[in-house]
Amino acid sequence: MMKVKQVLKRVTKHSLFFPLTCLAIVLIINLIKTPTFFRISLNNGVLYGYMMDILNRSSELIILAVGMTLVVAGSGGTDISVGAVSSVAGAVTIFALVGSMSSDTYRMPYGLAVLLGVLAGMVCGAFNGFLVAKLRIQPMVATLILFTAGRGIAQVITQGFILYVRKEQFKYLGNFIPGVPIPTPIFIATIVVVITVLILKKTALGLYIQAVGINSKAARLVGLNSTLFTFLVYTFSGLCAGIAGMIITSRVYSIDANNAGLNIELDAILAVAIGGNSLSGGKFSIAGSIIGAITIQALTTSLYAMKVTADQLPVYKAIVVIIIVMIQSTELKRMVKSLHHKFLCSRERRWAK
Repeated sequence: MMKVKQVLKRVTKHSLFFPLTCLAIVLIINLIKTPTFFRISLNNGVLYGYMMDILNRSSELIILAVGMTLVVAGSGGTDISVGAVSSVAGAVTIFALVGSMSSDTYRMPYGLAVLLGVLAGMVCGAFNGFLVAKLRIQPMVATLILFTAGRGIAQVITQGFILYVRKEQFKYLGNFIPGVPIPTPIFIATIVVVITVLILKKTALGLYIQAVGINSKAARLVGLNSTLFTFLVYTFSGLCAGIAGMIITSRVYSIDANNAGLNIELDAILAVAIGGNSLSGGKFSIAGSIIGAITIQALTTSLYAMKVTADQLPVYKAIVVIIIVMIQSTELKRMVKSLHHKFLCSRERRWAK
């Protein structure tokens, strides 16, 4: 019996216990509502199914969550501009390809245009990093600049038009490559995650980011360049936003500066929170953030299946945020423990009588 209790305690204390529990709850609800939820079929050489759709649609969110995780860990703040930055990256790519008019011919090689879009995302991230790391502006305020102005910049690039790319090749990044049954975004997200984890595990970069996030002044005293690491995590977040922007625009063959990546930054922050990461900085879990991103997409898919409209969706997500924040609150845990102790004491007094 003691061994069972020890195992349960070890399991519940694991950093991934909370995000996996959240994901399991959402999946079980879906399974009850839709018995065929986990069924995956192969039609016309392409895999279909609810789970495949969730993994596909959560790909850009997973990429953003990876970047957001390092930003939170290294600076104790969040990057609320990633949605707008993804819009800027998409606008740069499509404008580079077709100019100011929708077209089925390219002005430059497709790969070069994608590279320009990703670089645009990195430039935006570097701008945020400069404000936060060098000028010591609070992260929320610093990233608010591009959150506000980013879509305006994208509108300037596209001259206020919704630009379309009428060429089959453009859809491959956000859909399927001919002959490959798995959606391309899943491959892209996997590559980003694997490369990031390898860099963090094979070098001391992950440890340095945690040290800076926990106490940047102490990190400087032991010889770490806190300014550089803070700058790097925001630049990396911009890189992730640029990659996500490529997927977002490729899905719909176009760039709509007002709607591309709209509110996705809130989902990325929520994914980090669900993943068990402290929003005050320090230790982080990439795996937890990935599970959090999949959980959010599963929740979104469930709500749409329940006929919840896009306008009503933020309300339900807000309820989830409130519940998660309350569960993770140390003060609430202290109150629950105090109430449990009082209950045990009162029961012992009743038994003594």
